[in-house]
Amino acid sequence: MRVLLELLRIICIFGILAGVLGGMLDAFYDAFVGTEATAYQWLGYVGVLVFLFVLYRNHWQFSGWYKGKAREKLSNLVTRMLVRTSIILVIAPTFIDVIRR
Repeated sequence: MRVLLELLRIICIFGILAGVLGGMLDAFYDAFVGTEATAYQWLGYVGVLVFLFVLYRNHWQFSGWYKGKAREKLSNLVTRMLVRTSIILVIAPTFIDVIRR
């Protein structure tokens, strides 16, 4: 039962936060980039999901219902690499738009 509650919690966290952050990205891309970057907005959404994954693995999993043995943080190297990747993915549509002009 705890596993199902934790899965429901993950779906809610990712759904709500990805929706809010994705909406903020939409507003940013529309205001500053324009319509050319709409074909590449999915890169920003993937970046948001990668960032939420890092937050979950390093912080949120320890405050949930699941108490299994496989709960451990990501290593510092993997955390830094994934955060940098998510930042690059979020700003990539902006640079792609600039390069295509």
